[in-house]
Amino acid sequence: MKNRFIALVGLFGLLSFSACNNGKEAGDMAVAEISQEKAIFEGQPLSMEYEEEITNLISQMTLEEKAGMLHGTSMFATSGVPRLGIPELTMADGPLGVREEISRDSWAPAGWDNDFATYLPAGAGLSATWNPQLAYTFGDVIGAEARDRNKDVLLAPAFNIIRTPLGGRTYEYFSEDPFLNTQITVPYIVGVQENDVAACIKHYAVNNQETNRGTVDVQMDERTLREIYLPAFEAAIKDAHAYSVMGAYNKFRGDYLNENEYMLQDVLRDEWGFKGIVISDWAAIHSTVKALKAGADVEMGTPGPFNEFYFADPLIAAVKSGELSEEEVDKHVRRVLRLMYNIKSIDTTSRAKGARNTEQHLKDAYNIASESVILLKNDKNMLPLKLEGVKSIAVIGDNATKKNALGGFGAGVKTKLEVTPLEGLKNRLPESVQINHAQGYLERYSKTDKAKFGDVTLDGPVTINELDPELLEEAVNAAKNSDVAIIFAGSNRDYETEASDRANLDLPFGQEELIEKVLQANPNTIVVMIAGAPFDVKNVEQQTSTLVWSWFNGSEGGNALADVLLGKVNPSGKLPWTMPKDLKDSPAHATNSFPGDEVATYDEGILVGYRWFDTKNVEPLYPFGYGLSYTNFEFSNAKVDKKEAYAGDEKIKVSVDVKNTGEFDGKEVVQLYVSKADSKVERAAQELKGFQKANIAKGETETVTIDVPVKELAYYDMNSGKWTVEPGAYTLKLGNSSRNILQEVIVQVK
Repeated sequence: MKNRFIALVGLFGLLSFSACNNGKEAGDMAVAEISQEKAIFEGQPLSMEYEEEITNLISQMTLEEKAGMLHGTSMFATSGVPRLGIPELTMADGPLGVREEISRDSWAPAGWDNDFATYLPAGAGLSATWNPQLAYTFGDVIGAEARDRNKDVLLAPAFNIIRTPLGGRTYEYFSEDPFLNTQITVPYIVGVQENDVAACIKHYAVNNQETNRGTVDVQMDERTLREIYLPAFEAAIKDAHAYSVMGAYNKFRGDYLNENEYMLQDVLRDEWGFKGIVISDWAAIHSTVKALKAGADVEMGTPGPFNEFYFADPLIAAVKSGELSEEEVDKHVRRVLRLMYNIKSIDTTSRAKGARNTEQHLKDAYNIASESVILLKNDKNMLPLKLEGVKSIAVIGDNATKKNALGGFGAGVKTKLEVTPLEGLKNRLPESVQINHAQGYLERYSKTDKAKFGDVTLDGPVTINELDPELLEEAVNAAKNSDVAIIFAGSNRDYETEASDRANLDLPFGQEELIEKVLQANPNTIVVMIAGAPFDVKNVEQQTSTLVWSWFNGSEGGNALADVLLGKVNPSGKLPWTMPKDLKDSPAHATNSFPGDEVATYDEGILVGYRWFDTKNVEPLYPFGYGLSYTNFEFSNAKVDKKEAYAGDEKIKVSVDVKNTGEFDGKEVVQLYVSKADSKVERAAQELKGFQKANIAKGETETVTIDVPVKELAYYDMNSGKWTVEPGAYTLKLGNSSRNILQEVIVQVK
């Protein structure tokens, strides 16, 4: 199947490109018309052809052997049954690349010298590419590297909706929008599983905060659940055919997710047809009988001896006492064996071999990073950086040299290569340009209880925000004595981390003052933010003429960022979330429903992210989908393929001409939003229902076509429990951000 996706590259117009050019050779489109219809990714369903062999194996197993397959017997593996040829089921974390090997019975690194992996851009960077083909590439790379490390299950992707900008895992999640979320998630999973590695999609479900994540009971209405929080999970099961699902820590409507019969049985298995396994998040199981009967299959965790897990000795005791039938246990063992046969971990004769730390993987990491960088502001056209007459550049900021592959609480990746921004500039700038480097600020944390990583708390790591006078003076002098200054500011993976949400949107470590002083010393200053989540950059945005946003962007992140700054790559990234002016403008905070205490009520309902800002007429600092280019694009001649009304089973084919009117080849993301003014139900002002990334040479015009299935216009009717398409007029809006609509077309739906 993998060859089919490679063949798509020539048609898709969403091409990656090498570091040595601006994508002209690799990226030119084979055809003039670019159509979203070509971007079809579909996974391979779990085969049921092994059921007879599985029945035979189960009949030979003892109860103790069965239980061993249903719980962790080391930190990242369950037991096998060697006498029957059943190996362990091995797992690995992977938001940034395949996690380093750890000890079998603790979180301590194993200390291997052969567990290095390619560091890939974090999820926010991947989604900022708005490029499903690159999501497939990402999955293919990380899947191949997991297979090379002999892993069976990759605990990724993580794609919970970004409900609050304070979320500790926003850096690794994809988007605030369910449609963009789906378009990145599905190809990622397909790429992983083509390497005979099971993707474990997480965290199912409504796991949108780290604060009280192990106890909070999430409450929302069914329409909000179906329209916002479940679409990517449903597509991951129905379209990508994900082989495993991770049950989240939190409760939903009173029951923990790993013992929530409605979510695990009614929705996941009965409605969506899931045939794989549900793996608990680590230490997220709270019962034996209830969790098993609700649909959890494998318990993973760390506290206490492994034999004391709920699915270990207590499971055996429950069967022997008659509280649990052995047939119930067999059902879960069957699911595990079904997955193992499908990924060829039992019969390995034709299993994929995998590959790791290859030059191609580094190129793939570069391509993702280079399309993720977002140009937020370029008022004086300082970018791309013009080197004529430039003899010196000041490079300022701790983030110029900060490495983010490891750090924070949670999974990182041990990598052989991580190019920092300073190194990237050294690699790309001519020797005639002198680099004057100054650290500028220190990454410092208060030594209080609140600063402990791993505490699930809204307080997060507490920073020391005072600048060191000597470092400040050094930075100001470097700026004064250089032709151009570049400040690398923002955040890092110690500050944005799993297990704690941030207390506010403030830039840490005194960076606002540093930026202000450097700008005063040298107006020719470019500010580059490196972060995974929104920050309050109002003052910075007002003071600087040039603002760039980058991410925790992988092994080649520094080279990719340097190429964007120097114009070898034209930036094409777009924000996958809304950047608010103030925290109180974001819906979960405007409704005072974050973080909750014992209960979190999602009072904003379906108005998440830009839906809230657009519907409530709240002005963001930067809107969803926003990102500039070194060139300019004009949209014209928007039209649909028929004049009469569309039926519910049809596709609306929308086309628009996009002309590159500037001086650079470039890529533009055509975004299609849908509105219905006279709806009988509450709707957002507009909703993303299609997008297409087009590579257009300077002076050229391309026709971009986006297919919108009429069923995408449906809302979830809570009275009938069904998706319903209202008849009437719909406005299709085409633009390059949610706040920059350039063309509109009205269609009628029967």
